[in-house]
Amino acid sequence: MDIQTIEVQTRNAGIKSKDLRLQNLLPAEFYGKGVKNVSLQLAYGVFRRLFKTAGKNTVIELNVDGKAKHNVLVHDIQRDPISDKLIHVDFINVRMDQVIHAKIPLKFVGLAPAVKEFGGILTYNLDEIGVKCLPKDLIHSIEVSVDSIVDLHSYVRVKDLIVPEGITVVNPPDEVVVTAVLPKEEVVDAPVVAAADVPATAVAVPAADAAAPTPDTKKK
Repeated sequence: MDIQTIEVQTRNAGIKSKDLRLQNLLPAEFYGKGVKNVSLQLAYGVFRRLFKTAGKNTVIELNVDGKAKHNVLVHDIQRDPISDKLIHVDFINVRMDQVIHAKIPLKFVGLAPAVKEFGGILTYNLDEIGVKCLPKDLIHSIEVSVDSIVDLHSYVRVKDLIVPEGITVVNPPDEVVVTAVLPKEEVVDAPVVAAADVPATAVAVPAADAAAPTPDTKKK
């Protein structure tokens, strides 16, 4: 796989992150096993363009101050909750001769007959899978064909995925990736009828309290 390079600079600890962002610079941290943690800064636009194509599963070479070079992966991204702009990035050191754990996105392709012929809808249980491999073997995505979903009892499982040599999938092999189901029927609530709208039924109520005939007590 191609390794992309990006220029970064050591960050002055006295400069606040918000002030860096005002200069269109992105605060960053570099860390990992066997290396010293370093606070960095880099051009916002340069990293945004690189991350759009590289994502979290492409090895990036950090060129720190034009001197030290480190192979890294993007470990974490923080975004502003309102603007969704990148506000911080973490880089983790990787060694090209050591196996790493990563996640590879799934890219769904094809047309499922279950959708076209039976009116089903696809249900995606996974949008990425966990893998372990050498950094050089990482790929951007894994294609998942849905052509085999011919009816509502068909599905694609993890073991059905076509994975390049050198990559080991860590998800359970029988885990379902995608299947087809019938769309849920709309539930129509029964209309609520007000008590005033219900016609009253005349019921004959015996006059239990009516006075009984008084016996004739008049003496002859």
